Amino acid sequence: MPGLEDLYREIILDHYKNPRNRGELPEPAISVEGHNPLCGDEITLYLDVADDVVRDVKVSGQGCSISQSSASMMTQAVIGRSVTEVRAVIRRFKSMMAIEEDGLEATDAEISLGDLEALQGVVKFPVRIKCATLSWNTLIQALDEAG
Repeated sequence: MPGLEDLYREIILDHYKNPRNRGELPEPAISVEGHNPLCGDEITLYLDVADDVVRDVKVSGQGCSISQSSASMMTQAVIGRSVTEVRAVIRRFKSMMAIEEDGLEATDAEISLGDLEALQGVVKFPVRIKCATLSWNTLIQALDEAG
């Protein structure tokens, strides 16, 4: 289905060229760094959680189009959601990336990933999965720090 692949490629490039939620958050936001030593991708994720809701997320750093567009799409997918919902989105995304995720719940499959589905082609290139999941793994660390 070449039309769908073209659309997905456009979504990825749009998020790479015009990243959403780029920048930093002031303290007391949580700040966590993530690195992918295989290709040099690096991000700093800033997370603001209050009353068990992700109020804001910002990302800075550099890397390939996959890592940067995934980070951009991720921020849009999690802002305004409860921490429980965000963890479900993470499980759903990692499941789409063909990563075994402990605790995948039946309801996780019902979560719409929206633009993130454009990244499903990454599974054809296993070395790039780490690029796509860098921001997600960094988000998990930030959520764990948030308590």
